[in-house]
Amino acid sequence: MSWVQLAVVLLCVAVGGRLGGVGLGAAGGLGVCVLVLGLGVQPGSPPTSVLLIITAVIAATSVLQGSGGLDLLVRLAEKMLRKYPKAITIVGPFVCSLFVMLVGTAYVAFAVYPVVAEVAASARVRPERAVSASVISAGIGVMASPMSAAMAAMVGIMSTQGIAFWQILAVTVPTFLCATFCAALSVFWRGKELEEDPEFQRRLASGDYQWLAGGDLSKNYEEKKGAKTAVVIFLLGILVSILVGSVPGLRPEWISGDKVTQLPIPSLIQMVMLATAFVIIMVCKVPSDKFASGSVFRSGLIGVVGVFGIAWCTGTFFDSHTQVLSDAFSGIASSAPFLFCVAAFCVSTVIFSPTVSTTIMMPLGLKFGLPPEFLIGTWACCYGDFMIPGGAQIGCTAFDRTGTTRLGTFVINHSYLRPGLVFVVSGTVIGWLISNLVF
Repeated sequence: MSWVQLAVVLLCVAVGGRLGGVGLGAAGGLGVCVLVLGLGVQPGSPPTSVLLIITAVIAATSVLQGSGGLDLLVRLAEKMLRKYPKAITIVGPFVCSLFVMLVGTAYVAFAVYPVVAEVAASARVRPERAVSASVISAGIGVMASPMSAAMAAMVGIMSTQGIAFWQILAVTVPTFLCATFCAALSVFWRGKELEEDPEFQRRLASGDYQWLAGGDLSKNYEEKKGAKTAVVIFLLGILVSILVGSVPGLRPEWISGDKVTQLPIPSLIQMVMLATAFVIIMVCKVPSDKFASGSVFRSGLIGVVGVFGIAWCTGTFFDSHTQVLSDAFSGIASSAPFLFCVAAFCVSTVIFSPTVSTTIMMPLGLKFGLPPEFLIGTWACCYGDFMIPGGAQIGCTAFDRTGTTRLGTFVINHSYLRPGLVFVVSGTVIGWLISNLVF
């Protein structure tokens, strides 16, 4: 194994991880150039199937946003949050992550975070508790969403191992719900009560903060015509993908000589989600300028570039050293499999993208000889992007006008650290236990 090649890959991952998004993909592209053109490594194949699934899902979700369906879901979330204000620390994470699970993007939750902070303050509940747990749970909610980019990556990878779509969801959904409860419970009694917090008292005394009236933001919302229909069509598309992908008898087969080929699950998801986008456009009469003008399309394509570049770079390196890696780490599958979880978590803290972390680490785990059911069960370890505060954490800290939610002075000593670590640890253990029951 060439240590120079490994150094190139690690440098690209580290620098690209700091840049994020397009910068991550560009750094990966540079790594491929150096490995292939400079060091003579045979290029690996980019994760085409995963990229196409993500693109198809982005198309459907973007059209849903253009139809007003995402805004409708946001308003529904607001109403649910305001219904149980005293229990906002528990209700907030579940409501925020529920809509992420439905549409596969954290965009919906980001629009609801200010409501979580407002409802908590209005109910005299320390907002740090509800905000921190909600941000963590919603951010990791993509692991339980059948339409998220991270799930697309996992389905594409595990379909090569004969794992059905429903089997992945049967593990990840209950794992996510249990881990979300653990994360919320870990901060339920955190810190002083709101009216006893020194920072809040200072802001209250100086006039920087006034008690909120608790107004309902959804009163100013005007529902677009066809928004409900668009949501129903989108959900039907999800159900069709899950049903046909989980029942082999529903997928067509072709015979070529002695070989029988069945429609692959990644191809199924791609065609169904593109068809779903088209049906929403035609039935709900979505204007053409709304197809790709929303934030979902932009952020989704940025993610595609990130996955494309860095996954191609790491895949090129690992493909050229498959046998060496298998020989060196073959014992990990039987002696210390959870060491791989630690490694995956460390990688995810640098990558800042669960989708990219999944695309890199899951194939690597399979090369090490780890069973696919183990990798699915411990998937929560790929969600360590909360360690260094990103956009959601920074933004939600500002949403909490009481000052109880903090980023800290040492980068990682922030309000989101405790619920994040509790989620990852509990999700890894619980998921592993559930996977033993499912498989």
